Amino acid sequence: MNLTQIKKILKSNQLAPSKKRGQNFLIHQSTSEKIVRLAGVTPDDHIIELGVGLGSLSVPIATIAKNVTGIEIDNGIIEFHQKNNILPENFNIIHQDLLTLDFADLAGKTGGPLKIMANLPYSISNPLLFKLLENPEHLDWAVLMLQKEVGERIASPPGNKTYGILSVLFAGVAKVTKLMNVGPEQFHPRPKVDSVIVKIDFFDQNLPPYNGKLLTQIVKTSFNKRRKTILNSLSTSSFFQIAKEQLAACLTEASIQPSVRPEQLTIHEFIAITNVLEPVLREE
Repeated sequence: MNLTQIKKILKSNQLAPSKKRGQNFLIHQSTSEKIVRLAGVTPDDHIIELGVGLGSLSVPIATIAKNVTGIEIDNGIIEFHQKNNILPENFNIIHQDLLTLDFADLAGKTGGPLKIMANLPYSISNPLLFKLLENPEHLDWAVLMLQKEVGERIASPPGNKTYGILSVLFAGVAKVTKLMNVGPEQFHPRPKVDSVIVKIDFFDQNLPPYNGKLLTQIVKTSFNKRRKTILNSLSTSSFFQIAKEQLAACLTEASIQPSVRPEQLTIHEFIAITNVLEPVLREE
């Protein structure tokens, strides 16, 4: 599809890009095909596409993959596909909010860990990313179109200004690779920001056992005041009801300098903090 065709389709079907849902349709077929190629889709794959839109990405995926299941919330888009039949026979569309998906159930029905592709509305990027973090055991990989700032954040190593909550949490369950940049001119309507395609490969990191909920709480609390030291960030939180001196001792026990800043800590170091703090917090 190109811009002229997309505008014609929208007009003839009485559709319009939803500002509420943040819809931005890909308008260059070559870009869609490149995304599928870089994703590494194979003829044996069952791909889950989150957000079908007008099918700009759906058709190139289905051309290669064995099966595709598309999740789409927009009634108008569903009716468009039912009426026009542009999606191949190996494409099954489900009318559902992707944020309500049961990944465990879907993985069971599709025969294994999920392979996900999505051109995401920026407004739901963060909720979906946290949903992925909650279900790594049901995921093989995800190739996502994200706002460039968000994509760079989840792929960032420690010590960078973009390193933050998502950087740490994804480092615990996956390897994140940037595949390509996508400019605003690739969409209708044009977004005001640049985009990036990232591939998230989920795998066992062979990390020590840890309490995932507590780790997430520690990481979020640490980066809420990222300019402070790790000691000051954690000690000013109402979640950690222990004396600052005791907290400092816990950090030292975890081999963490209390004066270090959160963006300097790796996933291994955050896990060490979690494992030292867990029994102390349980006693409080």
